[in-house]
Amino acid sequence: MTDQSIIEEKEPQVNQQQVQLAHQAAEGDKVARSQINVLIHPIINYQTGHFCRRFCRENKYRYRCTLEKPYINHSKEALLCEWGNASYAWMLDDLTSSRRLLQFKGTNGAGVNNYLYHIANSLPFYERWKDWRFGRKVHVPTYIQALSANAGKVFLALRAREEIPNIAQRLGQSEQQMAELCQSIVVILTQRNRLHLLDPASTVSLSDTVTDQESNQDAERGEMDIPCYDEEPELREAKQKLHRVWNKLSLVEQYIMEAMLIDELDASDVLYALRKLNISIKPGVAAEDTSRQQLYYFRRKTLARLADLMAEA
Repeated sequence: MTDQSIIEEKEPQVNQQQVQLAHQAAEGDKVARSQINVLIHPIINYQTGHFCRRFCRENKYRYRCTLEKPYINHSKEALLCEWGNASYAWMLDDLTSSRRLLQFKGTNGAGVNNYLYHIANSLPFYERWKDWRFGRKVHVPTYIQALSANAGKVFLALRAREEIPNIAQRLGQSEQQMAELCQSIVVILTQRNRLHLLDPASTVSLSDTVTDQESNQDAERGEMDIPCYDEEPELREAKQKLHRVWNKLSLVEQYIMEAMLIDELDASDVLYALRKLNISIKPGVAAEDTSRQQLYYFRRKTLARLADLMAEA
């Protein structure tokens, strides 16, 4: 085998067809653009649903969701929520911009969808979306960044009113190091008359009218944070699924689950209640003859049935 052939084998494989498609789309070719949009649709559709659900907050109670799989089904008379479609448009613009498509090299045989998938699942993409979603764009001064590698992150954490122990844990540093860095940031901002840069951004309504009394009350208690309903989408979906399958259990099964797992009642208390209500949990066995072992077996069997229903839902 010649040296030339060895070099050719070591050279990364380039997906020229996908590179050509990306460059044609970047140059404005309508057919190529359409193909890129088809490739990117599942990625954007998933991320839109994922991000929107995480920051939906009170919108789900006020508006009709425009996601492909609506978060909560409202009546058709409710106003449409703007964030689903707007997020989709923002992601499409960010991921398929000409600059980004021209950066695609197709190395190791990668396709455009693989390239855009990794970008869409990156932390910078998530942060850019949050910047757009909440209208935040914070510039970290260069003299702050020059203090240390973590100075920019600590600066943003101070703006977010994070505690020093939390900052230290997140960055993997000691509390003393973080306290010293925070002090250095405050000192240099004070020297430059820029301490106000640590004030968090606030939203002021120019349309809502409030009385003088309400204004005074707001001034007395200060600016309050907006309550965050940032529950993990997976956990929320699991709760909704559990709610749907729960009604498929019998009333006796529901009672046993609630009494023993939610209320954490002792088995003797549950058996006493079953005897008082004359409820049998095993065919051929009277309520007064039900044993503790039979009750635990009934609970395990109900849990297994509930797990099967959750898997089928």
